[in-house]
Amino acid sequence: MTPQFLRLQVVFRRVLLGEVVNGWLRVGIGLVLGCWLWMMNPASGWAIQQEPEVLTLERLQERVEHPVQREGKSTIDLRQFTIDLRDANDSFRNQFYRILQNRVQVGTAVANLDLGNSVVQGDLDLQRLSLREPLYGEAFFPLLTEPEQAQLKRDRRRISQLSQLSRSLLLQPQPTQLGIFLFRGGLDLAQVRFEGAVLASDIFFLGTINAQGAQFQQDVNFSESRFSQPVSFVASQFQAIAQFRSCLFFERARWRQVLFQGPVTFQGSDFRERAGYGQTVFQQETNFIRTTFQQNADFGQTIWQGSGSFLKSVFAGDVFLTEARFEAPMNWRQSRLGQSVNLRSAIAQSQLDFGDVVFGVDTVINIAGMDFNTEQAALLGSPGRIGRVLSVPALEGNETLLRNLIRNFRELEQVADANRVEYTLEKLRLRSLRRQLLGVNLNTASQSRLQQIGFSSMQSSAILDYRQHNPFVNPADILDLGAFDLATYVKVRDRIIAQPPVSWVRRLQLLLRCLTLSVLLLTSHYGTSVGLTLDVGLLAIVLSSVLFWGTDRYRRSLPKPIVPPLQETIWMLSSFSILVSLGSLLLLRLGEAPLKTGLAIAIVVIPVPVVLITRLYQQGRFHNQLDTSYLVEDGSARQLRLLIARLPIIPKFPFYRDRYYSIDWEKRRNWLNYYDFSLNNWLKFGFNDIRLRDEDVPGLVTALVWYQWAVGLAYVTLLLWTLSRTIPGLNLLLYF
Repeated sequence: MTPQFLRLQVVFRRVLLGEVVNGWLRVGIGLVLGCWLWMMNPASGWAIQQEPEVLTLERLQERVEHPVQREGKSTIDLRQFTIDLRDANDSFRNQFYRILQNRVQVGTAVANLDLGNSVVQGDLDLQRLSLREPLYGEAFFPLLTEPEQAQLKRDRRRISQLSQLSRSLLLQPQPTQLGIFLFRGGLDLAQVRFEGAVLASDIFFLGTINAQGAQFQQDVNFSESRFSQPVSFVASQFQAIAQFRSCLFFERARWRQVLFQGPVTFQGSDFRERAGYGQTVFQQETNFIRTTFQQNADFGQTIWQGSGSFLKSVFAGDVFLTEARFEAPMNWRQSRLGQSVNLRSAIAQSQLDFGDVVFGVDTVINIAGMDFNTEQAALLGSPGRIGRVLSVPALEGNETLLRNLIRNFRELEQVADANRVEYTLEKLRLRSLRRQLLGVNLNTASQSRLQQIGFSSMQSSAILDYRQHNPFVNPADILDLGAFDLATYVKVRDRIIAQPPVSWVRRLQLLLRCLTLSVLLLTSHYGTSVGLTLDVGLLAIVLSSVLFWGTDRYRRSLPKPIVPPLQETIWMLSSFSILVSLGSLLLLRLGEAPLKTGLAIAIVVIPVPVVLITRLYQQGRFHNQLDTSYLVEDGSARQLRLLIARLPIIPKFPFYRDRYYSIDWEKRRNWLNYYDFSLNNWLKFGFNDIRLRDEDVPGLVTALVWYQWAVGLAYVTLLLWTLSRTIPGLNLLLYF
């Protein structure tokens, strides 16, 4: 507010307090003054707009000859003037450019130019205020840093090559002057209203540019310009075409709260430092094709009403798109994302295309809280890759989003990405179940338990006092208590829950769900990885084969040893080592938690058989056919068979029993029969039908085979479920 406006407010208060008049007259004067003050307030929009003073040659010469000092720099003050540069005022325009260029650019003392709060009528050509840098020579190199000098050399080389190409193709004569333009001083364009175009292409700006709150009513062209110092267009308004093609920003560029009403292009530009576009509105087509962001790029809370394209752009830092709104298609195809992309709480109302994007090793796309509706929007990406980079930190508040993304990828027939998102969903669900099972409940925990997880005695007492009157609904409710701060909540939020008391039956149900979900995630990535499921089967089959081979071949040592020959032992142990090593390598490559997956396999395969085998050797084996294998094979045919429907023991009917023969211990390939037997039990598939005989077999051996067969049936179910979820159309073959 202006000082005059503040003085009028003081008068208005005195009137209302009765210091001037009394009674009804005071009320009437107060109403009149109130309406008048409201109309004079600039924020009301009714304030009288006073046109700035018209700049004349005399005033220009006066300001040029008497510069002011601002922030220790000499500045030509042309604030709050109306500068007429239209064609009708040609004589003034020529003098304007000549006088300013001689003072701003010529000489050793560089002066800044301040046009703040002015009105520029007609086109403003900043090239005419700049120095033409010759194509050859190093006269101005002392003014530049090493990166700027290298860039200036590249610009010269580019101009020279273009000139030679134009002469060779069009047979044009050599121009008299070639070079680029240097603008040595700073430029203050704050709150300037440009009624004409702004021409600033191919200029090397050595000073800062401040165009905060500027209004550009016509086209703006900064193409192929270089900015050595920070650039600020905060709260500016571009009503027509804005061109910043192939620009180079050495320092930070700020474009916050800018309104682009016309098409805008930053194609081929290079941002060496952070670029900030927060809260900017793009009403029409926006072009960021082949743009390079070498630091973080902030597009938070931006509104994209027109289509936007980052085709083949490079993002070396993080990309912030938090709370952005996409009302038109956005294109990131073939771009390179080196760090994370933050789409938290963004609103997608159209197509987001990440096709053929090159993701860095640690690149993730954070989509937590994103508003995504498959009826309005679509998320595109390279099949098998886009689903792996999508990240959500918690299930709460994101379950609907993840299900919409699953539907989105299934409609696009990207089964791998849909399964990957569902795998993420189930991992978050498992984490939520574990918190419900193991988390400290704020509504039931004792004071000592609360102190164990990190609360102080005063904080735990505050929790106990609060829950006596009102139960906690959300763990974040503790922030409403005066004894807590955000740091304490962040430290304990992963270990606390807020829910009604849970019975032991409910806890048992949660435990079973956790165990089942954990097994599905560890052994198949929740039905999304066929390779991992097959590798789990390979390791289980190898372990089971060795266990049963030892049980069948090592019968006794005394009085007459019944043991396998040394050659068979070497073959069996060697094959076991090779297959386990291969399976472990595959597990390290395919599993996200290979140690936990290996432990799960060992828990299923080893403990129960080891208990049965230990008990068997403690009892000893004394029965008929002690020197004959427990396994028999169907001798009627040798073929690959699916054995899902058959049981692991031969039938008792004598006609069928005659078809089965005990496997021959004397053959050197006998060790392969045990792999075939475990293959039959686990995969229900094998080269030959090998079963357990039904006569003279210890009950513990029968229990061992039945256990292996039952677990194998569950494994086949898991494998078929995984195949049906990963291969389109296979579920129809399996179910029908």
